[in-house]
Amino acid sequence: MRVSGSLRHNRLIEPATAVWLRLRLNEVGPLVALLGLSILGYGFFYLAHEVGEGSTAALDRRILLALRNPADLADPIGPPWLEETMRDITGLGSVFTVLFLTCAVAAYLGVSGRRRIGLYVLGAVGGGELVSTVLKLFYQRPRPDLVPHGMEVFTASFPSGHATMSAIAYLTLATLVARVERNRRAKALMLGLGVSVTLLVGISRIYLGVHWPSDVLAGWCIGAAWACLCWFVALQLQRRGEVEAPDPPPAA
Repeated sequence: MRVSGSLRHNRLIEPATAVWLRLRLNEVGPLVALLGLSILGYGFFYLAHEVGEGSTAALDRRILLALRNPADLADPIGPPWLEETMRDITGLGSVFTVLFLTCAVAAYLGVSGRRRIGLYVLGAVGGGELVSTVLKLFYQRPRPDLVPHGMEVFTASFPSGHATMSAIAYLTLATLVARVERNRRAKALMLGLGVSVTLLVGISRIYLGVHWPSDVLAGWCIGAAWACLCWFVALQLQRRGEVEAPDPPPAA
């Protein structure tokens, strides 16, 4: 009986171990990417549920009103140049800017002999744009009507497309550059810039009154989750040499 139970246990463990090793989950990069995808994906759907239940409404309203002059809700707090700066920042997450930057990076990778990774970047960002559009059409949350908008808007509110696309594009591109850069300080700089731009774009959407804060938080979650998925897939493809040459084995 004990031998039979041990054999059954081994039959279950061995395939799981094989999958674990095949996906390189014994290494830090793939494991962190998969954990990030799981946690951020759960965070998005949890937040979507809370928004649907109306649990975020009070906090959303409080934050938007805190960013406005109580005597004139059309006037955001701060000097006039701050509002104009926020419009400039929010443009970094627009569809045109993100696609132009992505195509420029992909073109650079193509002419520098890395055509496959360039195509992968195009697919990753293009797929993220499709996911963002589908989610907006599915949830159909109205834009905030609590304060006047600081700029024109044309689509549904949840999740924030600017927050989603900036997270997908800038985090994916930052991770890509960090992987080919050998200097650790340069790696940290690239990743820090990617995160900073993503956060600033989301904050600008709230400041301009075109999104509820929960829209932006949801956009960050789903965008970063998609970036983690793209990172995970890229690591698998890199190992097989289908995206770029695999990393050399560590010295003994």
